[in-house]
Amino acid sequence: MNGPGIDYEAVFQALPGGVALLTPGLVYADVNEAFLSMSGRTREQVVGRYLFDVFPDNPDDPSATGVRNLRASLERVLATGAPDSMALQRYDVESPDRPGQWQERYWSPVNAPVLAPDGSVALLLHRVEEVTELIQARGGGGAGERAQVLESELYTRAKELQAVNERLRRAHAHEREVALHLQEAMLPAPHPLGHHHAAVRYRPATGALNVCGDWYDLVELPGRTAVAVGDVVGHGLRAAGVMGLLRSALSAASRVADGPARALEVLDLYSRDVPGAESTTAVSVVIDWTNRVLTYSSAGHPPPVLCHPDGTVEFLDRATDPPLGALPEHAPRPQARVSFTDGTVLAVYTDGLVERRREDIDTSLTRLADALTRHRAVPPESLADILLAELTPPTGITDDTALVLLRL
Repeated sequence: MNGPGIDYEAVFQALPGGVALLTPGLVYADVNEAFLSMSGRTREQVVGRYLFDVFPDNPDDPSATGVRNLRASLERVLATGAPDSMALQRYDVESPDRPGQWQERYWSPVNAPVLAPDGSVALLLHRVEEVTELIQARGGGGAGERAQVLESELYTRAKELQAVNERLRRAHAHEREVALHLQEAMLPAPHPLGHHHAAVRYRPATGALNVCGDWYDLVELPGRTAVAVGDVVGHGLRAAGVMGLLRSALSAASRVADGPARALEVLDLYSRDVPGAESTTAVSVVIDWTNRVLTYSSAGHPPPVLCHPDGTVEFLDRATDPPLGALPEHAPRPQARVSFTDGTVLAVYTDGLVERRREDIDTSLTRLADALTRHRAVPPESLADILLAELTPPTGITDDTALVLLRL
């Protein structure tokens, strides 16, 4: 028995609809009795075999699209970790009793992920309802004609819906590509900071439109360096455009403002005239190289991290206020100072680096602190790659990620 007195294996087998469990390699891990009954196959003919070896397309039908459509849906679930409902499909099945004879069959499939504890897709749940009898319903006289019309209408609408969905996916992919090019063009290229070692990274969300809007900036001032990171709410071209405006505004304010808090106050005022800038988070850290002091202020952003040479980790969380536009106009923002010694590592980042679905933020920050402690002696360029590799979940980055690392 699994769980509190529930035999989930028995539940799986008793489900009235056909359900199969597939490995990420699209091999049948298990199927229930309803699935075997619908498909006319035995368990030995299915379990342990590759999906499309068991159910290939009809080789005599050049218009068959069942394999292509089902594979695309399952690959989307693997890439996104989200369920995918398919349009009505015609997917003919070879007769189990008469090899080479193909039966016209219609199906309504839904594919969903079964997640492992680490958030990766462990299995794919393929649920399918057969609607062949409905589509091929026949009666006498007028009823038969109406059934033929129903069959034609249902199948035609399903094909149209599938084509529309495919066009939408292509359009989203194109917008994502354009937005990424715009984002990259507006982010500053890495440049030397005197003898100080720094590394910057921007990584878009994996296989999703939820990209663009994160930024980083490094501003050289006399005896000081201003480091800023921000995150615009939203995604796509609009978020990339807003990001460019806010990054430029904060970069300019940092050059003339008396400290990071004042720079964020100026940015807050500016953001109120920028549609789409509301609720943006940002953090600014000014490094005073002469006095070995950091001054920082945050507008609702995850706290920067200092990893000292002895491995002690310190989160810069004593000067945090709400995001842009959440305070009354001209409201002062807090500012805090902390000293540092040579060899200390500063990490400034966006939430895509640490936040995970269904995970407490303290757990995520502890993971970041542990990684910094273990690899604190690594040069910033290599350290940036290590952090991204260790902190990225198996399913990929689910949100934009910007990261700035400096060895102070």
